[in-house]
Amino acid sequence: MLTLDWIVLTGYLGAMIALSAWLSRGQADSADYFVGGRRLPWWAVGISIVATQSSAISFVSIPAFVALRPGGGLTWLQYELAVPLAMLFLLGWVVPYLRDRHLVSVFEFPQERFGVATGKTLGLVFLISRGLATGIAVYAAALVVSPMLGWSLTASILLIGVVAIVYDTLGGMKAVVASDVIQLGLMVVGVGSAIVIAYAIVGGPGAAWEALAPERRVAVDWSSGVGDAAAAPFWAYLVGGFFLYASYYGTDQSQVQRLLGTTGSREAQKAMLLGGMLRLPLTLLYVMMGVALGAVWQMHPEFQAVVSPERIDSLVPQFLLTYVPVGLKGLILAAILAAAMSSVDSALNSLSAVTLRDFVEPWAGRKVGDHPFAGRTITVIWGGLITALALVADGLDRTVIEAINKVGSAFFGPVLATFVIGLAVKRVGGPAMLIGIVAGVAINLTAWLGAWPLHWMWWNVMGFGVTAGAALLLSLDHETRPGADRPVARWRAAEVRGATPLLVGGFILTLGLVVWLG
Repeated sequence: MLTLDWIVLTGYLGAMIALSAWLSRGQADSADYFVGGRRLPWWAVGISIVATQSSAISFVSIPAFVALRPGGGLTWLQYELAVPLAMLFLLGWVVPYLRDRHLVSVFEFPQERFGVATGKTLGLVFLISRGLATGIAVYAAALVVSPMLGWSLTASILLIGVVAIVYDTLGGMKAVVASDVIQLGLMVVGVGSAIVIAYAIVGGPGAAWEALAPERRVAVDWSSGVGDAAAAPFWAYLVGGFFLYASYYGTDQSQVQRLLGTTGSREAQKAMLLGGMLRLPLTLLYVMMGVALGAVWQMHPEFQAVVSPERIDSLVPQFLLTYVPVGLKGLILAAILAAAMSSVDSALNSLSAVTLRDFVEPWAGRKVGDHPFAGRTITVIWGGLITALALVADGLDRTVIEAINKVGSAFFGPVLATFVIGLAVKRVGGPAMLIGIVAGVAINLTAWLGAWPLHWMWWNVMGFGVTAGAALLLSLDHETRPGADRPVARWRAAEVRGATPLLVGGFILTLGLVVWLG
């Protein structure tokens, strides 16, 4: 990197911190700090949702998957199949209800509905899984940034961690949303610039498409992911993806918290709809980037020499170092840092909110979060923990890192089942729900540790079905009706609202998976 690149990069980072300091003015309490005083514009929240999804790992790994990974190609698009279905489910039912309850932590709802034990269990699962995943994300982003900066891995980790901590601590959720809007724009410019440069090198989009191997042009793998070894099975991503995305967008604090900051339930619905609509175009840009950079790799042996098939994630960084001109190189590096920090900042803010509202305040016995100082302090602590985890992640085996990224699918189904039953079934109690959660997580961990021939996307379905089935069965009452010889079972619930198809479908799918595997 030359002087002009450094000027562009440092100017961007300085502007983010200055913006955060400006947005911190007038913060009076935890509602201001964690949910922007519930005055966040819906369009900015929608953009923030999709920006958080676009991490530095996405910026680098999606093009590499399309261009070079064995079994890769356009099948990546199957990741997007279930997003519209999950969004429709959440828009019509879950999001308006949670927004109208004026929560700060989404886990306040299961705590009120099922009791302290259930709420705190879900909150603790979130803190552990999101903390681990964010630390690994910082490490992965530093692996990309380090060779471009010419810095050590440790220095790159500290850069990402410190900058994200500073502007998130100062500005809270307002800074997260505002910076995400800017960062998404920067990411689009960065990806678009890389595509244009690659097209110019290979002779246009037609030549890039022709250079893509025929097997990589296939967008759908009709495998089921049950009993086969498909890398991206269609049915697993369609069905399992629905449960995963419904849980992630509807019950994960890192996503729901910004929806809680909108001015009302209608605005929360519009924000989620916008986020869902923007996700596919951004993914298509990443796929186009993969096709274009793959063509450069195919046509230029000197580029193949610096990007080996064993290190395919070096495709994007090495392309930027080799082909992108001075000045623009700094801008695209800023885009990669933007992608990294848009994921880290939202995680920090949500981890702080759950820690304060679900653990610190009940322990302290008072509303210590009435002043934003408490939220800022916890944000700094979490930022330090995540950065420390990223620093030691270099000693982790690759299989350990991949395992940490699978933790989400072990828990997403049980968490979604808890919220669905809490909203839909009137009188399932806390003990039954907690046993259901344990059963749902246990079946997923059994499938994982036992190496069942089942794609991990199906864990989201199985965890949901077992959790819901166990909780409902344990909530059956037995009564003797007039004129009957023996007691009959009935649900204690007086009504099961619009979630009946989801509950029944999840249970039947889980039963089918178990029978098929057995």
